Amino acid sequence: MLKRKIQQTLKEYFNSNRDKILIVDGARQVGKSYIIRHEGRAAFPNFVEINMIDDKDGARVFADVKGVEDFYVRLSAIAGRRLGTKDNTLVFIDEIQAYPPLLTLLKFLCDDGRYTFVVSGSLLGVTMHRTLSIPGGRIQTEHMYPLDFEEFLWANGVGDEVIESMRKKFQNRESSSDGLHRRMLELFKTYLLIGGLPQAVNTYIDTNNIYRVRKVHEEIYNLYREDASQYSMEEKLHIRRIYDLIPSNMENRKKRIRFSDIEEKRNKAARDYEDDIEYLISAGVALEVRAIANPTFPLISSAKKNLLKLYLNDVGLLSYILFRNNVTAIKDDQLGINLGAVYETVVATELQAHGHSLFYYDNKQKGEVDFLVDDYDRLSVLPIEVKSGKDYSTHRALDRFVANPDYNIKAAMVLSNEGAAHTEHTTTYLPIYYIMFF
Repeated sequence: MLKRKIQQTLKEYFNSNRDKILIVDGARQVGKSYIIRHEGRAAFPNFVEINMIDDKDGARVFADVKGVEDFYVRLSAIAGRRLGTKDNTLVFIDEIQAYPPLLTLLKFLCDDGRYTFVVSGSLLGVTMHRTLSIPGGRIQTEHMYPLDFEEFLWANGVGDEVIESMRKKFQNRESSSDGLHRRMLELFKTYLLIGGLPQAVNTYIDTNNIYRVRKVHEEIYNLYREDASQYSMEEKLHIRRIYDLIPSNMENRKKRIRFSDIEEKRNKAARDYEDDIEYLISAGVALEVRAIANPTFPLISSAKKNLLKLYLNDVGLLSYILFRNNVTAIKDDQLGINLGAVYETVVATELQAHGHSLFYYDNKQKGEVDFLVDDYDRLSVLPIEVKSGKDYSTHRALDRFVANPDYNIKAAMVLSNEGAAHTEHTTTYLPIYYIMFF
């Protein structure tokens, strides 16, 4: 079984007074149901799981529930012998988005306190975005993502002692040994190929067969595209088109969405596709990176919506689209192959998984910086430049950004394949795999 960080969150919730209902949100195929099932069965003698999509497609037991008591009557009809008390019974409601009114009912189930509840759903972010009566104050929402690089290392047998030694190196801005650097860089490049979707990671570990891994990527990529089928034909086509454009946008110099490309019509702007883009973000299949022209802490105060970058939620999906079964472009650093989009995607997914909102610097006169994150310790902004090639020390836009006295920048980071960690003035150069510690 793959070890996941959210397991600790689930254990802490199960051992608390559970005065809120836990909702685990995230894209499809990131492992939500499996990990809740595993931890729930270990923590409670009575475990009840209800998949609301299966119910909607079948007996429709929970369709048109009219209140708490009605819900309990229907629940007891299928799980009566396994229902005890709040301390010994966990009810796992999966795919709750099939019946959106149940989200409102959670408030009353929480207040009643009869059982412990955990809720999940594959398009839950979309449903919650469109549901007016979300029970604020009664729910605890945790977001789940594909395996980050540290979780990928666990899956490949790298022990905690090795990871903790590297964490200390990162904190002290020191290099790892040459041997460890080579090993980590090899594993990092493998992660660029495999990504963090659990089915792809398990397939790789079981078979070491890139063809089989790519078949998993193909199936999940198509699944994400098909999820938009619940909308009108026009909306569905827009969503699919925007999603399909993400890899090609990443190959452009600016990397951001060109709204005129979506329908191949001039004079189109962000406002014309707000709902379509929000679907991809809320569904968890795309990550948004918003533009900042004049950075001030906190960054959210000066973000722009019309200059938007979208990244895929998993680097394995991107490398599948770009390179299919060919592994040499990533593994061998082939000349003429620009891996900038791949490296930026993995940094975006790592930062998102670690709780950072994503921004980038865009200034017509001064250029672009790949990522900006809030530096809460210094009440400043931390710029991050990502380099996939050997020219990691060349970064004119970053230099101008750091040198601007109006921005009050205290530190900057450059991430690359170079193993030597060192600092020049305010800019620190670190191995790319140290992103797992940000």
